[in-house]
Order: sequence, then C-alpha cells, then structure tokens
Amino acid sequence: MKSSDPGRVLSVKDINRYIRMKMEGDARLSDVWIRGEISNFTHHSSGHMYFTLKDESSRIRAIMFATHNQRLPFIPKEGARVIARGNVSVYERDGQYQFYAIQMQPDGIGSLYLAYEQLKTKLENEGLFAVGRKRPLPRYPQTIGVVTSPTGAAVRDIMITIRRRYPHAKTILYPVLVQGKGAAPSIVKAIQMMNDMAEADVLIVGRGGGSLEELWAFNEEIVARAIYQSDIPIISAVGHETDFTIADFVADLRAATPTAAAELAVPSSAELRGQLVQKQRQLNQGLQQRLKRSRERLSSLQRSPVLIYPRRYMLQHAERLDMLTQQLQSNLKSRLSLTRERQLSLHRGLIRYNPRTQVEIAAKRKEQANRQLMNAMQLIMKTKMSQLQTEIRHLDALSPLKIMSRGYSLVYDEKEQKLVKSIDEVQLGDLVNVKVTDGQLQCQVWGMKEDEEYGE
Repeated sequence: MKSSDPGRVLSVKDINRYIRMKMEGDARLSDVWIRGEISNFTHHSSGHMYFTLKDESSRIRAIMFATHNQRLPFIPKEGARVIARGNVSVYERDGQYQFYAIQMQPDGIGSLYLAYEQLKTKLENEGLFAVGRKRPLPRYPQTIGVVTSPTGAAVRDIMITIRRRYPHAKTILYPVLVQGKGAAPSIVKAIQMMNDMAEADVLIVGRGGGSLEELWAFNEEIVARAIYQSDIPIISAVGHETDFTIADFVADLRAATPTAAAELAVPSSAELRGQLVQKQRQLNQGLQQRLKRSRERLSSLQRSPVLIYPRRYMLQHAERLDMLTQQLQSNLKSRLSLTRERQLSLHRGLIRYNPRTQVEIAAKRKEQANRQLMNAMQLIMKTKMSQLQTEIRHLDALSPLKIMSRGYSLVYDEKEQKLVKSIDEVQLGDLVNVKVTDGQLQCQVWGMKEDEEYGE
C-alpha cells in the first residue's frame, strides 16, 4: 500500500496568515456595514472596546480601537442595537475571525447615517469639497441673500445680527422649506433664483438646530450640487455647532450657527469705525510729525549762512568760476599746441613714408647692398684662394711622388696589391715591383739582410 505524498506542510501560523490575507483582499469584507446588538461589552483601560455583535441567529466578535471610538457621538452599552462600519479579518494568534469597527451609530438612525456617509464619500471623490475651489467672501458686501425658513428663529437671528453689525447692507430673504419632503427642491430653486437675479454678493443658506432627520434636506445630493454650481459665494449655517451636513462641506464657508453666519458675512460697523478712528489718529500723528520735521528743516535753512549772506557765497562761486575759466582756457591752449605738434609729426611721417621717397631710398640701399656684396664676395674669394694655395702646398709636401723625387721608391709584391714594408713579407726568389718616379722595375729577391738598428 503506497503512502500519499503530503506535499508542502504548513504551520498553523502560516494557514491563519493565509486566511487573513484572503479575507483582507476581499473587497466586500474590507469595507462592510453590520447591524446587530452589542453583548459581552468591555471598555478596556487601554481605550479599546471589545464586544460581540449578534442577531437572532448568529454572532461575530468585534473590536473598536481607541483611535476610532474616541470620535463616537454616543456611549455604547450592553444590549444596544447599533450599525457599525469596518472590515472583517483573522486574529492570527487564535485563528478566529472578527470584525474591526471604525464607525458606529445607534440603529435608529443607522440607515440615514449610512446614506450620509456614502454620499459624503462620493462627493468628496468628485472634488466638491476641495479647498482650492472655495471662493473668498467679499469684504464689504452690499447685498446679502438669505435662504431659510421665514418663520424660524434662524432668520430672526440673521437679520438682527446683520442690522446690528452692518446696517449699510441690504438683505434679501428667499423663503424656503427647511425640512420635509419638499425642502430640498425648495432650497435648490432658491439658490438658482438668487444666482439668476445676481443681486446678492453673498448667500447664507441654513436653518436652526434639529435632529438628523430634521436636518436631512441639507444632506441631499441636489442641494450639495446647487451649492457647488452657485456663482455667488455661500455660507452654510445649518443646525448647531456640533451638527455637520453635506452642505457644510460643499459651501465656501461653514458657520457654526445662523448668528455666526451673519457675523461672517458682514463686517462690524463698530469695528470699522474704530479702525477708521485709529487710521485717522495715525494719519494725524504722521502729518504732525511730518509738519514738525518740515518746520525744523525750514528753521535750519533759515539759519543757514547761505541764506543769511548770499552775496558772500555768490562771490565765492564767481571766484571759482573765474578760476575754472582760466583752467579751461589753459587746457584749450595746451590741447591746441599738442594737436599742432601731432599734426606736424603726422605730416613728417607722411613725407617720410611717401612712395617715391621710399623707392629712392630703397634704390640707394640696393646699390649700397650690391657694393657691399661684391666687396664681401671678392674678400671671400681672396681668402679662399689663399687657403687653397696653402692646402696645395701642404698636399704637395706630403705627396709620395715628392718624396720619391728625392731618391726614394715603393716596393710592391708581384701582383702590386700589397706594399712591402718588411723583409718578413717576402722570401728569397720572390718577384717584386719597385715603383720609382718615372716608372716601375721588376726585380727578384736574391738576398735579405735585417737591419740591426730596426730590430733593437
């Protein structure tokens, strides 16, 4: 019976890690919303929350780390029904999968909150919340448009604040529904109409506080896009300071309350008057200081000797003028003299370098050079002839023929190829040739005698 090949054997850690990577790579499990009831809730001293989410037929272990649960708008409790957002993964040490929550809301408003988060993510990805597209508010608006309910406390707070802070501004109220089924279309129409009229410099869009359901009109996509497409800068003023709506993220500026929106829309007349008074005070102080400096300068000029004794300074300048005039005349004369000398020098140069004169000078130089050349050649010829005659005399004195004329002769071997210089080079009976001054003698050696003095 053959044993089966187990192939690669994985450790428990390896298989748990493999399962975790599979779960974390699943798009559906990486971002999921779960509805359930909290049980076994523990808020650890580290800040992390450990609990179980369950329904009628199943349960899953869950954890929410402190970095996420610090932003919860409520305190989770045992038995509370919630809707939570997070991802599903495996805790490798125990080999148990669990839910890691990053957001949580009570189940009562869970569906609205889920819709809110989904729309927020969508619009943010489209760039509707981008800081770079938000426009600055006008510093001194002439007309403020208000889009809100005509009967709520918000419109009263806005009108009173604008009237108190900046009574010069004109206010245009466009009444709308701020909650209920027709609220969102009503707000959209108002924003579009205010843009068509083009009378307002800035728009305040909002309402007073309320629950998530009551504020929902400002979380509608059509309202967000109407705010985004508005040519007039918009301040959103929805609810209380802790309330955030989609309209707040799209608007050019968010105000915590309707009253704060009015304060942001217009400057304070009292502050402007204070600034004006301060600027006037600074202007007066600057003018006074400048006037003081000008008076001091004028007084100093009045005490100046130039103004007290003007004739004295005029005479000094007249004297200096005479001196400069003399210097100028002297310089002109010197310059004229130098110019004349230079002109004469140039004239002499032109005469000296006249072509005809240059030809005559060159002809004379050529004639003189020819004479010098002939004299030098004659001298060289004379010297060379003298040297030649001396060398001829030296050669004649050293000539063998000259020596032979005094009785000497040269002895060669029979073939006349070698000069006989010693008796060792011939033998008795050898034929030799003897060269004399006027010819040759053919002789035969009959006897030899060595010179005793030579041998010594």
